[in-house]
Amino acid sequence: MKKSLLIGLTLIAAVFSNCRKIEVDGSTQNVAAPTPDNTVLSGEIGSDRTLKAGNTYILKGIVYVTNGAKLTIEAGAKVLGEKSSRGTLVITRGCQILATGTADKPIVFTSDATNPSRGDWGGVVLCGRATTNASFNGQAGLGEVEGGVNNGNGWGLYGGTDDNDNSGTLKYVRIEYAGYAFLPDKELNGLSFYAVGKGTTIDYVQVSFANDDSFEWFGGAVNCKHLIAYKGLDDDFDTDNGFKGNVQFAIGFRDSSIADISGSNGFESDNDAGGSALSPQTGATFSNVTLVGPRATLTNIGNSNYRRGLHIRRNSALSVFNSIVMGWPTGYLLDGSTGRPTDLNISSGTSFVTGTIFSGNNAQFSYSASATSPTGWKTDSVTAYINRANGANLVQTNASDVKLGNPFVYDAGVDFNPTVGSPALTGADFTNPKVNNAVFSVTTYRGAAGAGDTWWKNWTRFGN
Repeated sequence: MKKSLLIGLTLIAAVFSNCRKIEVDGSTQNVAAPTPDNTVLSGEIGSDRTLKAGNTYILKGIVYVTNGAKLTIEAGAKVLGEKSSRGTLVITRGCQILATGTADKPIVFTSDATNPSRGDWGGVVLCGRATTNASFNGQAGLGEVEGGVNNGNGWGLYGGTDDNDNSGTLKYVRIEYAGYAFLPDKELNGLSFYAVGKGTTIDYVQVSFANDDSFEWFGGAVNCKHLIAYKGLDDDFDTDNGFKGNVQFAIGFRDSSIADISGSNGFESDNDAGGSALSPQTGATFSNVTLVGPRATLTNIGNSNYRRGLHIRRNSALSVFNSIVMGWPTGYLLDGSTGRPTDLNISSGTSFVTGTIFSGNNAQFSYSASATSPTGWKTDSVTAYINRANGANLVQTNASDVKLGNPFVYDAGVDFNPTVGSPALTGADFTNPKVNNAVFSVTTYRGAAGAGDTWWKNWTRFGN
């Protein structure tokens, strides 16, 4: 009898020691405290694992998901990159991340620092088995992730032959304070896509305070929607090594005082580092993008390292439709100086800029010619191309002429929606075969948002 009573009292004590009191509507309730669930993640995750809402997880060093495993992250969960070890999450080839948040319960990847700053941790890296024009150790179609990620197991390799490959889902996700320069030109970004296939779902993702690019794609064919690059250091959207996916509804918004010493752009796009003719060729299609540069007016200078809204170079055949490029030192640089001249992709009909507004850029257009194989194109040629009769583009002197709600404020009051009388309310063109497919939603408006749009609100965070 006494023994039974002692066991009962022990169990009761254990239950209450594992509870905490909270006040709800004026009344006090006992609620079970969350279990730690092994909250430090390190090394290898080689079997299916779920990160639960209510717990906070810490990435210690480079954490690899391997062996075909699926890493599921519940809505509302928080994952911290450890600053001291540069925590990084790498989804290796054949594995998946299933991170599906909601508008009211986004999944947040951020720094573990008390006072976080850009570059605290390494970000999220997705490695897939889609095609790329990269090569590694003499093997074409295989690439090595930048930033010191690869190891003796080959967990930092990417590429294959399956453009339908599925690396999982990122939906209603924020990634903050990530990215760092392992070596010059060998950086980790906020979110890096390496040969990610179009079986992957990327929708409603905000990358903030990245210490290099916010989003970068190296090959692959993944389609993405509802992306926000906020206050990144280098480029908002960077495409390389044969990326040929489709991206719609994207916002790039910069801090006018902070830019990378290498020169910061909205878009930077290469076929590869040498501007070669290797295939697959970088030929991604972007539609409904709003790129807000550092200059609210033509006399606002900001950081002198800001460069262009669009820098299309090194034989890239990237296309931009139905977008807004505003407040940049240069709106669009077509750069043919390295490798195969980039303008050949325009004259051959594989690269387009259509239905796009260039507003309040100090120099709207520019051209850099090849020193070895010039085509005769000049800046006037780019201007004539933008102003072609069937181009549906619009050039405006001042950023205010596009009449967006409040695009240059650095807090929750920012507003990317077009207001009454805005030319962005109409003029979208989806007749080109590059955008006339099931991936894109047909809109009447240009830019990332229509009148009264709310997709970029609530789950996001704007401010310092």
